Amino acid sequence: MKHSTRRMLALGAAGVVAAITLSACSTSSTPSSSSSAGLTHVTLQLQWVPQAQFAGYYAAVAQGFYEKEGLDVTIKEAGTDTVPIDVLASGDADFAISWVPKVLGSIEKGTNVTDIAQIFERSGTTQISFKDKGITTPADLKGKKVGSWGYGNEWELFAGMQKAGIDTTKDITLVQQAFDMNGFLSGDIDAAQAMTYNEYAQVLETINPATGKLYQPSDLNVINWNDYGTAMLQDAIWADTAKLSSDPAYADTAVKFIKASIEGWIYARDNPQQAADIVTQAGSTLGTSHQLWMTNEVNKLIWPSTSGIGIINKNQWDQTVGIALNTKNETGSTIITKDPPSTAYSNEYVQKALDELKAEGVDVTGSGFTPLTVTLKEGGN
Repeated sequence: MKHSTRRMLALGAAGVVAAITLSACSTSSTPSSSSSAGLTHVTLQLQWVPQAQFAGYYAAVAQGFYEKEGLDVTIKEAGTDTVPIDVLASGDADFAISWVPKVLGSIEKGTNVTDIAQIFERSGTTQISFKDKGITTPADLKGKKVGSWGYGNEWELFAGMQKAGIDTTKDITLVQQAFDMNGFLSGDIDAAQAMTYNEYAQVLETINPATGKLYQPSDLNVINWNDYGTAMLQDAIWADTAKLSSDPAYADTAVKFIKASIEGWIYARDNPQQAADIVTQAGSTLGTSHQLWMTNEVNKLIWPSTSGIGIINKNQWDQTVGIALNTKNETGSTIITKDPPSTAYSNEYVQKALDELKAEGVDVTGSGFTPLTVTLKEGGN
């Protein structure tokens, strides 16, 4: 995942990030400032490089949805040492994208941020294996070489194994998985972590030496944590908690930003090929078929939406918090030791945005969503 075709959450302290300015000319990160065109400047910190995982935000820029709401949005990509929530908390971004479990740990340590829109309703994390390994359920991981990226990406895997009765201190051989699928393809890992929208596709873009053709889904078994009750909430829009309560302009900007971002995700839902092309034009180096695959798979994590895109469903939040409290990783640590404060999430701002969109006749649930069938090519080209 250190290559641009790899998905990686930030490691270590926040570092210098490269800014991709996709709007007007200013790079101010304070929503109180305005450009000469009368637009409010907003900076969004991503958790990785440009790719279709973030297609909705790039689409909102390209299609003018932010500008329609009076916003001039700068999107900042992340680097290997970027912690999006630290960038937000330091005031160098107005909003940030990050996984909920990662941020829960930061909140317990004193970072004052709020999940204001839960864009991904489903988890994209899986554990994949070749059919000949006979791994079809979490319990089958016992006695196997199990790959884990670590760095905060391991919690669903460990929760799934522990729920299945596996003693993760002795019943598996834990393999430090690189941010690619090489160890899995070489046979060094029996079951590897893979995001539905990235690493899983990387395997299917690889030639199977036994057939001379690309690997097929029929060659693999997939453990999807959504099916086992150990999925955790992932990509969300985070805001500064103190500013939400003390700065009416910031709170108003939050509603506008969520509304336009949702419009971007609706565009990606209804126009996946165009959305994939927009991300490519924004600087992504992913291959054409991989980019479309990613757009399509990310759409599946959002649509159909149970309560309207962005709403934080309490049962899913509680499941994420429960895993964060009770699951131990290979070091014996849990993510948090006590319940997060009530300010850790709020539906107030996303609900206002959804109400405005529904009043405009916009479909915010995608009940009729039908994903594409994407044909991957070698190397994702």
